[in-house]
Amino acid sequence: MKDKIKDVLANMKKYNRGTMFFEEFGFDPAIEYDVLVVAPGWNPVKTILDPSFKVTLLAQHAYSAGYLVEKEDIRMAWILTSSGATHILDYMIICSEMRFKKCIFAGAVGGLSGRFAVGDLCTAEECISAVYVNRYLDETLPEYKPLDIIKPDIEYTEKIIALAKDSGYDLKKGKVFCTDSFAMEYSHLDEIRATGAELIEMETGTFYTMAELYEIPSIALLAVSDNSATGDPLFGRSDEKKKLYQHTRGYTIPDLIMKIAKS
Repeated sequence: MKDKIKDVLANMKKYNRGTMFFEEFGFDPAIEYDVLVVAPGWNPVKTILDPSFKVTLLAQHAYSAGYLVEKEDIRMAWILTSSGATHILDYMIICSEMRFKKCIFAGAVGGLSGRFAVGDLCTAEECISAVYVNRYLDETLPEYKPLDIIKPDIEYTEKIIALAKDSGYDLKKGKVFCTDSFAMEYSHLDEIRATGAELIEMETGTFYTMAELYEIPSIALLAVSDNSATGDPLFGRSDEKKKLYQHTRGYTIPDLIMKIAKS
Protein backbone atom coordinates (compact mmCIF):
# COMPACT_ATOMS: atom_id res chain seq x y z
CA MET A 1 0.00 0.00 0.00
CA LYS A 2 1.38 3.40 -0.97
CA ASP A 3 1.72 6.29 1.47
CA LYS A 4 -1.12 8.21 -0.23
CA ILE A 5 -3.71 5.76 1.09
CA LYS A 6 -2.06 5.65 4.50
CA ASP A 7 -2.40 9.41 4.74
CA VAL A 8 -6.07 9.31 3.69
CA LEU A 9 -6.80 6.60 6.26
CA ALA A 10 -5.01 8.52 8.98
CA ASN A 11 -7.19 11.56 8.29
CA MET A 12 -10.36 9.45 8.32
CA LYS A 13 -9.42 7.83 11.64
CA LYS A 14 -9.21 11.21 13.33
CA TYR A 15 -13.00 11.39 13.03
CA ASN A 16 -14.13 7.74 12.90
CA ARG A 17 -13.91 4.73 15.20
CA GLY A 18 -13.72 0.99 14.80
CA THR A 19 -12.48 -1.08 11.88
CA MET A 20 -14.11 0.63 8.92
CA PHE A 21 -14.21 -2.33 6.51
CA PHE A 22 -15.79 -4.47 9.24
CA GLU A 23 -18.33 -1.78 10.14
CA GLU A 24 -19.33 -1.29 6.51
CA PHE A 25 -18.97 -4.76 4.98
CA GLY A 26 -18.59 -7.25 7.85
CA PHE A 27 -15.26 -8.61 6.62
CA ASP A 28 -13.18 -10.44 9.24
CA PRO A 29 -9.92 -8.60 10.07
CA ALA A 30 -8.34 -11.97 10.94
CA ILE A 31 -8.84 -13.39 7.41
CA GLU A 32 -6.61 -12.88 4.39
CA TYR A 33 -9.05 -13.17 1.51
CA ASP A 34 -7.95 -14.63 -1.81
CA VAL A 35 -9.73 -11.89 -3.76
CA LEU A 36 -11.46 -8.59 -3.09
CA VAL A 37 -14.23 -8.25 -5.68
CA VAL A 38 -15.54 -4.74 -6.33
CA ALA A 39 -18.91 -5.01 -8.07
CA PRO A 40 -21.14 -1.93 -8.49
CA GLY A 41 -24.74 -3.06 -8.84
CA TRP A 42 -23.90 -6.76 -8.93
CA ASN A 43 -25.44 -8.56 -5.97
CA PRO A 44 -23.71 -11.98 -5.96
CA VAL A 45 -26.89 -13.72 -4.79
CA LYS A 46 -28.58 -12.68 -8.05
CA THR A 47 -25.50 -12.33 -10.26
CA ILE A 48 -23.75 -15.69 -9.80
CA LEU A 49 -25.77 -18.39 -11.58
CA ASP A 50 -23.43 -21.29 -10.85
CA PRO A 51 -24.91 -23.06 -7.78
CA SER A 52 -21.50 -24.41 -6.73
CA PHE A 53 -20.68 -20.99 -5.28
CA LYS A 54 -21.72 -20.35 -1.68
CA VAL A 55 -22.77 -16.76 -0.96
CA THR A 56 -23.15 -15.39 2.58
CA LEU A 57 -24.41 -11.89 3.35
CA LEU A 58 -22.19 -10.30 6.02
CA ALA A 59 -23.48 -6.73 6.22
CA GLN A 60 -26.07 -4.64 4.40
CA HIS A 61 -26.73 -0.89 4.29
CA ALA A 62 -28.81 1.38 2.10
CA TYR A 63 -26.15 1.78 -0.60
CA SER A 64 -23.68 -1.03 0.04
CA ALA A 65 -23.34 -4.62 1.20
CA GLY A 66 -20.58 -7.10 1.96
CA TYR A 67 -20.64 -10.79 1.04
CA LEU A 68 -18.42 -13.79 1.57
CA VAL A 69 -18.34 -15.81 -1.66
CA GLU A 70 -16.79 -19.27 -1.41
CA LYS A 71 -16.01 -22.14 -3.73
CA GLU A 72 -13.66 -25.02 -2.97
CA ASP A 73 -10.93 -23.43 -0.83
CA ILE A 74 -11.24 -19.91 -2.29
CA ARG A 75 -12.67 -17.09 -0.18
CA MET A 76 -13.77 -13.88 -1.87
CA ALA A 77 -14.67 -10.65 -0.11
CA TRP A 78 -17.35 -9.20 -2.41
CA ILE A 79 -18.43 -5.57 -2.04
CA LEU A 80 -21.67 -4.43 -3.61
CA THR A 81 -21.83 -0.68 -4.18
CA SER A 82 -23.98 1.79 -6.04
CA SER A 83 -22.84 2.79 -9.52
CA GLY A 84 -20.40 5.65 -9.99
CA ALA A 85 -16.75 6.45 -9.45
CA THR A 86 -17.29 8.24 -6.14
CA HIS A 87 -18.57 5.05 -4.51
CA ILE A 88 -15.64 3.02 -5.84
CA LEU A 89 -13.15 5.55 -4.51
CA ASP A 90 -14.67 5.71 -1.02
CA TYR A 91 -15.20 1.99 -0.53
CA MET A 92 -11.83 0.97 -1.95
CA ILE A 93 -10.21 3.39 0.49
CA ILE A 94 -12.17 1.81 3.34
CA CYS A 95 -11.15 -1.70 2.19
CA SER A 96 -7.47 -0.82 1.77
CA GLU A 97 -6.67 -1.97 5.32
CA MET A 98 -8.04 -5.45 4.65
CA ARG A 99 -5.78 -8.35 3.82
CA PHE A 100 -6.36 -9.77 0.34
CA LYS A 101 -4.12 -11.17 -2.39
CA LYS A 102 -5.78 -9.85 -5.55
CA CYS A 103 -8.41 -7.29 -6.50
CA ILE A 104 -10.99 -7.69 -9.28
CA PHE A 105 -13.55 -5.23 -10.61
CA ALA A 106 -16.66 -6.97 -11.99
CA GLY A 107 -19.21 -4.94 -13.89
CA ALA A 108 -21.15 -4.09 -17.02
CA VAL A 109 -19.83 -2.08 -19.94
CA GLY A 110 -21.44 -0.52 -22.99
CA GLY A 111 -20.07 -0.86 -26.51
CA LEU A 112 -19.22 2.14 -28.69
CA SER A 113 -18.05 0.27 -31.80
CA GLY A 114 -19.01 -2.79 -33.82
CA ARG A 115 -15.97 -4.67 -32.52
CA PHE A 116 -17.86 -5.59 -29.36
CA ALA A 117 -21.10 -7.53 -29.10
CA VAL A 118 -23.54 -7.94 -26.23
CA GLY A 119 -22.23 -10.72 -24.00
CA ASP A 120 -18.56 -10.18 -24.88
CA LEU A 121 -16.02 -10.47 -22.06
CA CYS A 122 -13.75 -7.42 -21.92
CA THR A 123 -11.08 -5.61 -19.97
CA ALA A 124 -9.43 -2.21 -20.24
CA GLU A 125 -6.21 -1.49 -22.11
CA GLU A 126 -6.58 2.10 -20.93
CA CYS A 127 -9.26 4.21 -19.25
CA ILE A 128 -10.21 7.65 -20.49
CA SER A 129 -11.62 9.11 -17.30
CA ALA A 130 -14.12 11.99 -17.39
CA VAL A 131 -15.77 11.67 -14.01
CA TYR A 132 -16.96 15.18 -13.15
CA VAL A 133 -20.69 14.74 -13.38
CA ASN A 134 -22.15 18.27 -13.44
CA ARG A 135 -20.12 19.23 -16.49
CA TYR A 136 -22.11 16.77 -18.59
CA LEU A 137 -25.00 19.25 -18.48
CA ASP A 138 -22.97 21.72 -20.59
CA GLU A 139 -23.41 21.78 -24.37
CA THR A 140 -19.94 20.26 -24.85
CA LEU A 141 -17.50 18.63 -22.51
CA PRO A 142 -15.34 21.51 -21.20
CA GLU A 143 -11.84 21.77 -22.61
CA TYR A 144 -10.37 23.36 -19.49
CA LYS A 145 -10.46 19.97 -17.70
CA PRO A 146 -8.41 17.48 -19.69
CA LEU A 147 -9.47 13.85 -19.69
CA ASP A 148 -7.27 11.67 -17.53
CA ILE A 149 -5.64 8.66 -19.20
CA ILE A 150 -5.26 5.82 -16.70
CA LYS A 151 -3.38 2.70 -17.73
CA PRO A 152 -3.71 -0.69 -16.06
CA ASP A 153 -0.71 -2.93 -15.44
CA ILE A 154 -0.39 -4.17 -19.02
CA GLU A 155 1.87 -7.09 -18.15
CA TYR A 156 -0.65 -8.41 -15.64
CA THR A 157 -3.54 -7.74 -18.04
CA GLU A 158 -1.83 -9.84 -20.73
CA LYS A 159 -1.24 -12.58 -18.17
CA ILE A 160 -4.97 -12.72 -17.37
CA ILE A 161 -5.89 -12.61 -21.08
CA ALA A 162 -3.67 -15.67 -21.58
CA LEU A 163 -5.22 -17.38 -18.56
CA ALA A 164 -8.69 -16.69 -19.95
CA LYS A 165 -7.70 -18.11 -23.35
CA ASP A 166 -6.38 -21.28 -21.73
CA SER A 167 -9.77 -21.57 -20.01
CA GLY A 168 -11.67 -21.18 -23.28
CA TYR A 169 -12.62 -17.51 -22.87
CA ASP A 170 -11.90 -14.65 -25.27
CA LEU A 171 -11.04 -11.71 -23.00
CA LYS A 172 -10.96 -8.68 -25.31
CA LYS A 173 -9.02 -5.48 -24.60
CA GLY A 174 -10.45 -2.07 -25.37
CA LYS A 175 -10.16 1.61 -24.54
CA VAL A 176 -12.79 2.45 -21.94
CA PHE A 177 -14.40 5.86 -21.49
CA CYS A 178 -15.45 6.47 -17.88
CA THR A 179 -18.56 8.62 -17.55
CA ASP A 180 -20.40 10.06 -14.57
CA SER A 181 -23.84 9.80 -16.23
CA PHE A 182 -25.20 6.97 -18.36
CA ALA A 183 -28.17 9.19 -19.30
CA MET A 184 -26.02 12.11 -20.49
CA GLU A 185 -23.46 10.03 -22.41
CA TYR A 186 -25.89 9.78 -25.37
CA SER A 187 -25.75 13.56 -25.79
CA HIS A 188 -21.95 13.40 -26.18
CA LEU A 189 -21.41 10.17 -28.15
CA ASP A 190 -19.54 11.83 -31.04
CA GLU A 191 -17.13 13.52 -28.62
CA ILE A 192 -16.68 10.34 -26.62
CA ARG A 193 -15.98 8.19 -29.70
CA ALA A 194 -13.52 10.84 -30.92
CA THR A 195 -11.30 10.00 -27.92
CA GLY A 196 -10.73 6.54 -29.42
CA ALA A 197 -12.89 4.81 -26.82
CA GLU A 198 -14.72 1.64 -27.88
CA LEU A 199 -16.31 0.86 -24.53
CA ILE A 200 -18.04 3.00 -21.91
CA GLU A 201 -18.82 2.58 -18.21
CA MET A 202 -18.47 4.56 -15.00
CA GLU A 203 -15.85 3.23 -12.61
CA THR A 204 -12.79 1.48 -14.05
CA GLY A 205 -10.59 4.58 -14.22
CA THR A 206 -11.04 5.08 -10.49
CA PHE A 207 -10.65 1.35 -9.85
CA TYR A 208 -7.26 1.26 -11.59
CA THR A 209 -6.17 4.47 -9.87
CA MET A 210 -6.83 2.80 -6.52
CA ALA A 211 -5.32 -0.50 -7.68
CA GLU A 212 -2.02 1.25 -8.37
CA LEU A 213 -2.09 2.61 -4.81
CA TYR A 214 -2.98 -0.83 -3.44
CA GLU A 215 0.13 -2.34 -5.08
CA ILE A 216 -1.79 -5.62 -5.48
CA PRO A 217 -2.46 -7.50 -8.79
CA SER A 218 -5.75 -6.10 -10.08
CA ILE A 219 -7.92 -6.35 -13.20
CA ALA A 220 -11.38 -5.33 -14.42
CA LEU A 221 -13.64 -8.01 -15.89
CA LEU A 222 -16.48 -6.48 -17.90
CA ALA A 223 -19.57 -7.95 -19.57
CA VAL A 224 -20.93 -6.00 -22.56
CA SER A 225 -24.56 -5.16 -21.77
CA ASP A 226 -25.46 -2.90 -24.70
CA ASN A 227 -23.94 -1.18 -27.74
CA SER A 228 -25.02 2.20 -29.13
CA ALA A 229 -23.06 1.59 -32.35
CA THR A 230 -24.90 -1.62 -33.23
CA GLY A 231 -28.34 -0.59 -31.99
CA ASP A 232 -28.42 -2.92 -29.00
CA PRO A 233 -30.08 -0.86 -26.25
CA LEU A 234 -29.45 -0.78 -22.53
CA PHE A 235 -33.18 -0.47 -21.88
CA GLY A 236 -35.49 -2.69 -23.90
CA ARG A 237 -33.02 -5.45 -24.75
CA SER A 238 -34.33 -8.58 -26.44
CA ASP A 239 -34.53 -11.79 -24.40
CA GLU A 240 -31.76 -13.25 -26.57
CA LYS A 241 -29.38 -10.37 -25.77
CA LYS A 242 -30.26 -10.54 -22.07
CA LYS A 243 -29.31 -14.22 -22.00
CA LEU A 244 -25.94 -13.53 -23.65
CA TYR A 245 -25.15 -10.83 -21.11
CA GLN A 246 -26.41 -12.82 -18.15
CA HIS A 247 -24.34 -15.87 -19.12
CA THR A 248 -21.13 -13.83 -19.19
CA ARG A 249 -22.04 -12.08 -15.94
CA GLY A 250 -23.37 -15.14 -14.15
CA TYR A 251 -21.07 -17.94 -15.29
CA THR A 252 -18.02 -16.71 -17.21
CA ILE A 253 -16.87 -13.92 -14.89
CA PRO A 254 -17.31 -15.87 -11.63
CA ASP A 255 -15.43 -18.81 -13.14
CA LEU A 256 -12.61 -16.55 -14.35
CA ILE A 257 -12.42 -14.91 -10.91
CA MET A 258 -11.89 -18.38 -9.47
CA LYS A 259 -9.12 -19.14 -11.94
CA ILE A 260 -7.43 -15.81 -11.21
CA ALA A 261 -7.63 -16.50 -7.49
CA LYS A 262 -5.92 -19.86 -8.00
CA SER A 263 -3.26 -18.60 -10.44
